[in-house]
Amino acid sequence: MLERFLKQTHFTSTRDFAENYRVRIPENFNFGYDVVDEWAKIDPAKTAICWVNDQGKHIVFTFADIKKQSDRAASYFRSLGIGKGDMVMLVLKRRYEFWFALIALHKIGAVAIPATHLLTGKDIVYRNNAAGIKAIVSVNDETVVQHVNDAMSDSPTVKFRIACGGTVPAGWLDFHQGLGNAEPFAGLRHVNTNEDISLLYFTSGTTGEPKMVAHNFIYPLGHIVTAKYWHNLNEDSLHLTVADTGWGKAVWGKLYGQWIAGAAIMVYDHEKFVPQEMLQIIQEYKVTSFCAPPTVFRFLIREDLSRFDLSSLQYATTAGEALNPSVYDAFLERTGIKMMEAFGQTETTPTIVTFPWMEPKPGAMGVPNPAYDMDLVAVDGRSVEDGEVGEVVIKTDKWKPLGLFMGYYRDEALTKQVYHDDVYHTGDMAWRDEDGYYWFVGRSDDVIKSSGYRIGPFEVESALMTHPAVVECAVTGVPDEVRGQVVKATIVLARDYKNKAGDHLKNEIQNHVKQVTAPYKYPRIIEFVEELPKTISGKIKRAEIRKIVN
Repeated sequence: MLERFLKQTHFTSTRDFAENYRVRIPENFNFGYDVVDEWAKIDPAKTAICWVNDQGKHIVFTFADIKKQSDRAASYFRSLGIGKGDMVMLVLKRRYEFWFALIALHKIGAVAIPATHLLTGKDIVYRNNAAGIKAIVSVNDETVVQHVNDAMSDSPTVKFRIACGGTVPAGWLDFHQGLGNAEPFAGLRHVNTNEDISLLYFTSGTTGEPKMVAHNFIYPLGHIVTAKYWHNLNEDSLHLTVADTGWGKAVWGKLYGQWIAGAAIMVYDHEKFVPQEMLQIIQEYKVTSFCAPPTVFRFLIREDLSRFDLSSLQYATTAGEALNPSVYDAFLERTGIKMMEAFGQTETTPTIVTFPWMEPKPGAMGVPNPAYDMDLVAVDGRSVEDGEVGEVVIKTDKWKPLGLFMGYYRDEALTKQVYHDDVYHTGDMAWRDEDGYYWFVGRSDDVIKSSGYRIGPFEVESALMTHPAVVECAVTGVPDEVRGQVVKATIVLARDYKNKAGDHLKNEIQNHVKQVTAPYKYPRIIEFVEELPKTISGKIKRAEIRKIVN
């Protein structure tokens, strides 16, 4: 399949990749027809999804199965009057119906809006009205159903509520009954252009209302890099990405690039993350490639990994938050596998990548993805020198890269704030070393300026995480009359240290940081908390933390 889109598929260096990586972009590209249906034609029995839930139910879906079910779903949606450009929200956790529904929406030219089951009624009302959502396809979960129902009186655009599984609630339609009664689907091969919207994500920022990130129909092609040149997948791979389908990471790791590369997707449908169970899944189903946020790896390395047969696992990747070197080192020591980091946003595909031919540097994000024209710039717009902190930007004066968002839907002013003069400003700060590796510092509004020093929260957090008392932490800057700002650490303590919370432990942690990193970076203020305030997507609400000063 890769050969359909790439003239050259194997590369030996970043320079080779930059000079020779080119994607052939078909007219009217549609992932449903050009990838899913093509696999169903070429190799119908090839495994597409290996799905298992926490109750022990196991189903293997071939590409022939995915075509059949997505065709039925496409026919069903059309029978409801859902068509090109219509907005459909998918609240499906890790249920396999997500793949049926999303591919079906692609096939009829509609817009898929993946969303988390953690949304409240107020959140759903906002999304329904902001995007003009016409239908909601949801898990038949009592809490989710109640929140959706609560939103209906204030959601005039929503015409259909469609439930998956169980006894269908009053006022809802039965997704599986709809598929069973669907008329044969002939397909709508030229239903879309490449620049039509196919996917919409609401970002859960730490301040303000969520933004609507719009992606076009060729966005999936940008994820060839994700699967082939970051996850290092091939047609024999079984890849497991830890992500709920409501988040952008799901289409990064559980759909587009993986199927273009011909890999099978491992889906573990679970309600609660239990490290031992995740390790058991890797062992039992012989997962070959694993991707998860650093937080997941932090829990895994606390287990006795020698109890599990992880010999099938060949590759491990991480993204979603900055990787602490201590986690990298511990995982390498226990498994012999080097974690390969990458970086990107909901607005992009991976922009900074540790490629398979590279030697990873623990804590570094990798090097710029040559599919993007990237730079680090100072406030005045000049390119910064090696070792100097700058903002990560993407330039589009020469070409617009595959995978870069179309803009914020229905918000031209907000789009122009970050994307103007052929430059997209990511708002993320980093520095580049002499080998070209990028090192994350923090969001532009999170960098701490203290006594003339610029201090990145992540470098302090990395030092804090090496102390055995610290389970989780967030570093922020708070106002100070003398220094401008001082470093504050908000810390969740390990169970064995909770009864030791006090000035002595604070001093011990401060001295530890002074030993691990430059002394001027140590946190002058330390606060112990039971948990960190977070958004529904797990992002730390640093603005909320800044309001509390000890």
